[in-house]
Amino acid sequence: MAIAPVVKSLSDITPHYIGDNRSVRLAVLSGPADGSGTTVVLEIWEPGGSQPDNSHEESTETFVVLRGTARAHSDEHVADLGPGDVIVLPATSVHHIVNTSATERLYTITVMENDGGFADLILTGPEASLDAADAAVLGAVLTAA
Repeated sequence: MAIAPVVKSLSDITPHYIGDNRSVRLAVLSGPADGSGTTVVLEIWEPGGSQPDNSHEESTETFVVLRGTARAHSDEHVADLGPGDVIVLPATSVHHIVNTSATERLYTITVMENDGGFADLILTGPEASLDAADAAVLGAVLTAA
């Protein structure tokens, strides 16, 4: 018998913070708990928000910008990003992304090839929440669970 696909509603998704950083919320859309070695995340940066420098030994990380503007730093390279842009950060690069807007959130879909514990890092962080503006970026409506 074939394995059934995993179907989730946005109202089933809980974003989290990583550590003490409260400027970026991460919501795991799929990952190891769903039977995948690749993790897919909705990331939401508050205006001016940034990740700390980070690196993944065996994981390529891809960001698809849905809304907002950003500056990506990867080792000595810098790239400005906007809606529709895709950036692929190579394994071992030291990188971070900054929301360059002082007033608007930045939204990305992030794909972490070879999860390497990324989903667990997110899911064990402090819980956050999604609001109607976040749902609208995905063309969804939040419903009560």
